[in-house]
Amino acid sequence: MTPRLIVSDLDGTLLGSDHRLHDSTVEVLRELVQQGHHLALASGRHYHDMRVFRDELGVPAHLISTNGAYTHDPDDGLVSASHLNPDHAHTLIHLPRPPQVRLSLYREAGWHVDAEAPHLLSLHASTGFRYEVVPPEQMDANGVGKVLYLGDPDALAELEAQAQAAHGDGLHITYSTVDSLEIMAGGVNKGVALAALLESLGFTAADCLAFGDNLNDTEMLTLAGEAQVMANAHPALFDRVPDAQRIGHHGEAAVASFLKQRFGL
Repeated sequence: MTPRLIVSDLDGTLLGSDHRLHDSTVEVLRELVQQGHHLALASGRHYHDMRVFRDELGVPAHLISTNGAYTHDPDDGLVSASHLNPDHAHTLIHLPRPPQVRLSLYREAGWHVDAEAPHLLSLHASTGFRYEVVPPEQMDANGVGKVLYLGDPDALAELEAQAQAAHGDGLHITYSTVDSLEIMAGGVNKGVALAALLESLGFTAADCLAFGDNLNDTEMLTLAGEAQVMANAHPALFDRVPDAQRIGHHGEAAVASFLKQRFGL
């Protein structure tokens, strides 16, 4: 048996519609790790948010968080951190935006939001991860892994255009959902983080199986030797990763079903 690195996005992919791990997913991943395969979780979520799922799995796993800005090893050691240029972060914090669009910053230590937004917490109900309200004029532009805007897609498109015009290649701009615009430093994405992880583990891209559902998974899926895209994926993802295999819906634990068949469990 050739060991593989199995890497999966969380929301819309490994997690069910309730943003929780299905029992069959936990069972399959535990068995594969016991057989000698390696596991990594790669998400736009914050590291502290992701740890809860790794702990629930109860197996060693690398965590690629904040869309690749941070990588932690299975023992919680920080392997790498990539922050936005402070000048770029300052620009993004102060871009004009409609009042209903929420601004968030992801830092190594936590999550800052520009105003109260209780509706954002539903995604994190199972992990207990919470934000701290910090007015934009008090936000620190240093040590920012990700700037996140949440709101109407048309408003986000305008913010995207402004960010691109201001700093271009100095930024990596993507979406995790249609109403979630995510901006990291240029060259920071899940694929770059995965490439570094593969090298550190002595694997090639051909040794990697990757699962994803949205545009922020593009680089990771493109890199992997075996790429699987969820049936519920963003329609544009199928065009961006045309060689990927289409599998079932995340609400039906399709990653677990695929892995059972792929490894003959």
